Amino acid sequence: MIDLTATVQGAIEQAGLLQGQALAFVRGSTAAIATMEYEPGGVHDLGEMLERLIPAAGDYEHNRLNHDSNSHAHQRATLVGPSEAIPVIDGRLALGTWQALVLIDFDDRPRERTVLVQLSD
Repeated sequence: MIDLTATVQGAIEQAGLLQGQALAFVRGSTAAIATMEYEPGGVHDLGEMLERLIPAAGDYEHNRLNHDSNSHAHQRATLVGPSEAIPVIDGRLALGTWQALVLIDFDDRPRERTVLVQLSD
């Protein structure tokens, strides 16, 4: 999991955007973008919740058909979603006090990830 908040805020400042929206989108079907309280307990609890809902060791057709092992990553990414749109007010992301914008990689092997940030007014 990677905190993207400062990077996206930097893009807003560089663009000089005062009012509008910041969209963060990750390419790929085994990663997601979310907002959360990014701290060790929250990160742990999210992982535990997703393991209960979509276990890594589950019995998945995707894995059988494709001789693969990452169906759980695809399902988790679908559940969380590939993007977040956050309002920009007075040049700042309109996040709550403890809220952060994060990239979550669910895959069971290393991947190179691309996050696209689009700003609009």
